[in-house]
Amino acid sequence: MKSASRTHFTLSLLTAGILCASTTAWAASVPAGTQLAEKQELVRNNGSEPASLDPHKVESDVEFNIISDLFEGLVRVSPAGEIEPRLAEKWENKDNTVWTFHLRPGITWSDGSAITAQDIVWSWQRLVDPNTASPYASYPGNMHIVNAADIAQGKQKPDTLGVKAINDTTLEVTLTQPNAAFLAMLAHPSLVPVDKVLIGRFGDKWTKPEHFVSSGAYKLSQWVVNERIVAERNPRYWDNAHTVINKVTYLPITSEASDVNRYKAGEIDIVYTVPINQFAQLKKTLGSELDVSPQLATYYYEFNTTRPPFNDVRVRKALNMALDKDIIAEKVLGQGQRPAWLISQPDIGGVKLHAPEYASWPMDKRIAEAKKLLNEAGFNDSHPLSFNLLYNTSESHQRIAIAASSMWKKNLGVEAKLQNQEWKTMLDTMHTHNFDAVRYAWIADYDDAATFLNNFRTGDSENTSQYSNPAYDKSLVDAAKAKTTEERGKYYQQAEDLLGQDVPAIPVYHYVRTHLIKPWVGGFTPDKLGYYFTKDMYIKKH
Repeated sequence: MKSASRTHFTLSLLTAGILCASTTAWAASVPAGTQLAEKQELVRNNGSEPASLDPHKVESDVEFNIISDLFEGLVRVSPAGEIEPRLAEKWENKDNTVWTFHLRPGITWSDGSAITAQDIVWSWQRLVDPNTASPYASYPGNMHIVNAADIAQGKQKPDTLGVKAINDTTLEVTLTQPNAAFLAMLAHPSLVPVDKVLIGRFGDKWTKPEHFVSSGAYKLSQWVVNERIVAERNPRYWDNAHTVINKVTYLPITSEASDVNRYKAGEIDIVYTVPINQFAQLKKTLGSELDVSPQLATYYYEFNTTRPPFNDVRVRKALNMALDKDIIAEKVLGQGQRPAWLISQPDIGGVKLHAPEYASWPMDKRIAEAKKLLNEAGFNDSHPLSFNLLYNTSESHQRIAIAASSMWKKNLGVEAKLQNQEWKTMLDTMHTHNFDAVRYAWIADYDDAATFLNNFRTGDSENTSQYSNPAYDKSLVDAAKAKTTEERGKYYQQAEDLLGQDVPAIPVYHYVRTHLIKPWVGGFTPDKLGYYFTKDMYIKKH
């Protein structure tokens, strides 16, 4: 999942740290003895204006933060990493390739009409259909659902997808091979069902508040573009008894400074991300309200590998080697971020991955090698490299881009011209491949290296770098077939080694997620992916 700040067993309530006491009004969510505010309303900044609220048309946390409140999938992954039943009450599988899901009895859309297994089949067919042009069209193929990859590439019809409704409440999903990450991948917001009747009636306008129906804890009540989105509690939600907050407002504030100022003024309960240049001061003054959580996410600069000069691997590798990532992580950011030499993560899904050898070289040795590579590619003092570096509008991205361009100028004589665009515009620019290099980030969709590495697979719908290497593709196929975690890790390492050699993107740092949260907000528990759900929160008396 892209990040604009920057893109997952049955769980008992007690193991989730939730108290069960049937005599307490909000027992499923609120610890016993907690006094609740009469007004259960939450205001959270969401960082940018969403590109859409259609789960099949979006690709970033900006949209999925809201979609995850409005819609429900078959399962969810808890902050502890356990699979929770949601729209599906239970499931079983045969040989880890044929999965049968039984929907909860009586589940409905927010307008009262039934949610059926047929809705899920139609929704997933729509997701992979090339006519939908979903950024996540490749995702079901990466899950190894039968025919999904061929459908996304236009080689098969959507109705051949390996998903069928046995009856209104029973769904069968067939995989081409076992996939250890299947249930975790199933929790992704692109796989929530959408209403076929509604979309047939209103087309692209179905996401307007007056038409919208949802399946989650909230329903859309207001959308004022570039001002706010408001969602109100959905009384028909299957788990409404355990929802506490009645109304949530999402603000599209791109300015981190404005976000903090409005938080201090009491207008916002949760800040989207803490500004780099205010972090140390806020830690002193509002330390008890500051939350810093590790996150499976990587910030990187992606190249357009089909456009000169970045169709030359020597140029890409030189820029990677000459970037002082320690300074960016520790000095420019300084919130706990770690310098990155891997596109995925050093420790993910039970696998430990190692950076390329040159990552451990002294900086002066890397710079010398980078100069040599650039010279071989035809760039030197008399013919310096110049390119455009694009980022989406944000003070943090600007600071990092200024630091990176200064390092390249000082170390290599390279000129990176900074350009910025609003989030939605930048996404369009990326998907039309109209860029030299672009600021990018990926938040894991699930706890496995493939969530990062699939983005560089030939033909993947998120492969905006247009990188293609058959050996790389094979390593991911082999990893998916691996029968043990150790074997899977071996193939992921092969893939990362190839990325370190070919450098379709420069990993810059691995994330932490920083927020300010008002002391009266309870239940704020970000998961490894950075999600936190309004339905899990509540407002204490204050």
